[in-house]
Amino acid sequence: MEQAVDHSNRQASAVRRLQLFTIGWMVVELGISLYAGIRACSTALTAFGADSAIELVSAVVVLRRFTLGPATERRAARISGVLLYLLAAYILVTSAVSIFSKQFQPKPTLLGIVLLAAAAIIMPLLGNAKKKLAKQTGSRALNADAAQSNICAYMSWIALAGLVVNFLFHLPWADSLAALLLLPIVLKEADEARKGEVCEGC
Repeated sequence: MEQAVDHSNRQASAVRRLQLFTIGWMVVELGISLYAGIRACSTALTAFGADSAIELVSAVVVLRRFTLGPATERRAARISGVLLYLLAAYILVTSAVSIFSKQFQPKPTLLGIVLLAAAAIIMPLLGNAKKKLAKQTGSRALNADAAQSNICAYMSWIALAGLVVNFLFHLPWADSLAALLLLPIVLKEADEARKGEVCEGC
């Protein structure tokens, strides 16, 4: 029994370390993406920044769950789902504004491209690590948070494509199109996270 408790404590400690790293990286992502996105009027990049903010809140929620115990499990999973729905609404609104307003047409941003390239490498590693620990601990909240990390990875690749096309060929609509392509992914993951049924293959 003592050995099982020790193993459980080690798993909880690993989750806490992973969430603390996630929180630190999300703060970096949030700051740079919003700064570069606002300066460039980039829908894809500001949407990525919004996702970073949601990922930051989600990481804090899961960290709290593994600090205070499983009593917060169900609420944490539901919060993750709600945050993803808010992200989908944000993407839809900002994309529409960008497409129909010439004043807010995206401009090329090298800083945004560098950030998204870094996120495209880091986020899949975080998502896989969280998914593994979620299976070991049986935590639906951590599983939902892993899905959010994977969404962040998908978003980084899609947004990166839009920014690169705009940077190379000066096509502002590519940025908005990249943002809109994120919607089906976000809505699917939001529904699964809300139900606590995040897919294993994500």
